[in-house]
Amino acid sequence: MLQTHALFDSITTKARLAGDVLAPAADALADCEKAVLACATGMLAADDADRLREAVRADLDCHDVTGTTLRLLLRDGGGEGRLLAAQLDACVIACERSNNLCRAHAGHHEHCRLCTQATTRAIDACHRVREALHP
Repeated sequence: MLQTHALFDSITTKARLAGDVLAPAADALADCEKAVLACATGMLAADDADRLREAVRADLDCHDVTGTTLRLLLRDGGGEGRLLAAQLDACVIACERSNNLCRAHAGHHEHCRLCTQATTRAIDACHRVREALHP
């Protein structure tokens, strides 16, 4: 398995954020991206898929926003910080929506419980990176 912290430490460009901030955030976002896609797939396969439509849409939105946030974070090279800050805010919004909707189904669907955990970690990670951008 790729060691994210070592990867960030190997980059020679001057990053805005230290590897000890970037690495856990990148891992949390990557885990979230996988979890929300798996959860959406699980909900689509469920007998009550029609009832889960809004949660599926939230998971798919979260997947796209989280993936974009991860890619911006990974190529952080010391440039304009406003874009990353705005993207982190958007990621929190998308993760919170997915989290709220999946939490309502977590008692019936294990993938929703796991998704809720992953989105919570991603939200926390985004807040930590956001704070590090503007101490």
